[in-house]
Parts: sequence; C-alpha cells; structure tokens
Amino acid sequence: MTPPPTLIYIHGFNSSPASHKARELLAAATRLGLAGQLRVPALHHDPRRAIDQLQALLAEAACPVLVGSSLGGYYATFLAERHGLKALLINPAVRVQRYFERYLGAQRNFYSGECWELTAEHVAALAALEVPPPRDLARFVVWLQTGDETLDYRDAADYYRHCTVQIEDGGDHGYQGFAARIPELLAFAGLTHA
Repeated sequence: MTPPPTLIYIHGFNSSPASHKARELLAAATRLGLAGQLRVPALHHDPRRAIDQLQALLAEAACPVLVGSSLGGYYATFLAERHGLKALLINPAVRVQRYFERYLGAQRNFYSGECWELTAEHVAALAALEVPPPRDLARFVVWLQTGDETLDYRDAADYYRHCTVQIEDGGDHGYQGFAARIPELLAFAGLTHA
C-alpha cells in the first residue's frame, strides 16, 4: 500500500512556522485528521543550511509534496526540479539575486526575533539555486495576487508561464483568502480526510 503524501510547507524570508499561512494550514490539517502528514520546518536564514534542512526532511518523508511561500516558493522550485516533486507556490520569489541585493545588511526575523546579517555570500548561495523556468503543468501550481506589495507578481507569472498559474486581482504578499483555498491545496497534494 502506498503511504499517504507528506505535505511540506516552506516559509519565506524572515518568516517561520508561526506565520499566518503556516498556522492556518496546520489548523486545517488538524481539523481534518491530517496533521501527521504535514511538516512545517523552521528554516535557517542561511540558504545553504535551509536547503540542507529541507533535503534531510525530504529523505525521510513519504511521497513529499511541497508548498512554498515567497522565498519558500523559490526553495520549493529548486527542490521540486531536483527531485521531480509536485509543488504549489504562493506568491513565489523568482530571480532572487537582483531582489535580495537591495536588502544586504542587518535583518530581524518577524517571528523569532532573531537578528542576523544578510551578506553577499547568502545572496550568491540563493542565486546558485536558480533553475530554468519549469515546464510542467501537472507538477507546478502557482497562486499569485496582483496586490502583492513585496514582489511583482508579473515576474512570477512570466517565470512560471509554462506551469498552472492562477492570478487573483488584489490581495497582498501574505495571500488574502489562503484559508479558503486550503482544500484545493490538499487536493493537489493528494491528501483527503483521515
């Protein structure tokens, strides 16, 4: 018998498992008896260590399916392409080198309060994870909102143009209405009520 999929939620830059979307997803999974199929790791700020954490999680997960938000979407794209996995991406970051170079210097994690410094070495490590635009309608679903105040949704729409891209007017970087779309996310992952 095939084990049920493991859904891995990958948070964004300076975020954590305490983010609004992560908490909404965990609450929904718990209500549906699926909490055991959900992993929401707290990722290190250094991209190399974050990818190592995620690779270790993938090695022990049954039938992993990735969900990535913002920078987590960038990580999910890299991992999905490397391992042939499905990924649902929410307002994902793309072509991150040009974006993150503007934020070099002191940083503070919004949830943990950790203070750290974003260096050129971190940005180079992020750039090394960039993959060619995916071309798989079945494996990649991308949710974008035009009101994203952090990332220009058009960049992601262009990058993922050969994937299943759903663009909603309005919203914001946090993705308004996420909770209402969790059933779609779970269906994409192949998870049903326990």
